[in-house]
Amino acid sequence: MYFMQILIIQTAFIGDVVLATPVAEKLHQYFSDAAIDFCVRKGNEGLFDQHPFIRKVHLLDKSRKITGLYQLIKEFRSIKYDLIINLHRFLSSGLLTVLSGADQTIGFSKNPLSFLYSEQYLHKFDGSHEVERNLRLIHNITDKEFQRPKLYVDHLIGSIKDRFGEQYVVIAPGSVWETKKLPLSKWVELIKEKLVDKKIFLIGGKGDRSDCEIIVNQTLGCQVQNVAGELKLLESVTLIRGASMNYVNDSAPLHFASAVNAPVTAVFCSTIPRFGFAPLSDKSFIAESSEHLSCRPCAIHGRKKCPEGHFRCGNTVIL
Repeated sequence: MYFMQILIIQTAFIGDVVLATPVAEKLHQYFSDAAIDFCVRKGNEGLFDQHPFIRKVHLLDKSRKITGLYQLIKEFRSIKYDLIINLHRFLSSGLLTVLSGADQTIGFSKNPLSFLYSEQYLHKFDGSHEVERNLRLIHNITDKEFQRPKLYVDHLIGSIKDRFGEQYVVIAPGSVWETKKLPLSKWVELIKEKLVDKKIFLIGGKGDRSDCEIIVNQTLGCQVQNVAGELKLLESVTLIRGASMNYVNDSAPLHFASAVNAPVTAVFCSTIPRFGFAPLSDKSFIAESSEHLSCRPCAIHGRKKCPEGHFRCGNTVIL
């Protein structure tokens, strides 16, 4: 079977979209003449700026959930997709999938509407990487070979180099979840003890800027610059690409590094690499507590605060 109109749905967080790109890469290899589109949460579309083969990026505005879903369903039906791959496991994307009018729909059985898909597959936290789980959805129409995430930043390399220079380290201290965030004191300790002679850029979203400023203020005399909230998504990816090392939490910048094969040290506090979100770069390291903690992991996605009150999974990490 050959598909000419393909849609990939992943309306979760930024990192999840990055981990969906191997599906697009593999489909493009096998269906090179097909139009491949993405549907992502509004705000994540910047990952596909000047992408060489993604035709269109549909946006789900979660602030207008009902009207946003209705509008997207209308768009999908007008395009008449041959194939929809839904990587998201929740109701909203299930509705988009089953009401799309697509000829064939594939997704995970955890989606409450998956019983209406053409094909459904298990999604298990069994030690396999999330990329492997995603690629299983298309094994029957492509192959079983692994495919690394990929983001396209060649058009930004020159401007980022002109702005930030060379020979630098990137630290991304933020995360959506508090228990995924290494304590700020640990980043300060790393800079003072191991990176004192390095040029360092602190990156993240606008919400991370205040934390980054605390790090700057506690490392006076070091070459630390706060650029959180100043960069577009692919500009951050490009900065990561050029770094001699990137220090990140279990969050989107980890997957940015994987997508451009940049060196990375990934910190896991309340979560664990076995969940399937470990770095995929050739030069990658994992930092986590060496203590046996009965409370770790406390949740798949992290929490707003440590349920035990001690946060030893973060406080005992050594970088």
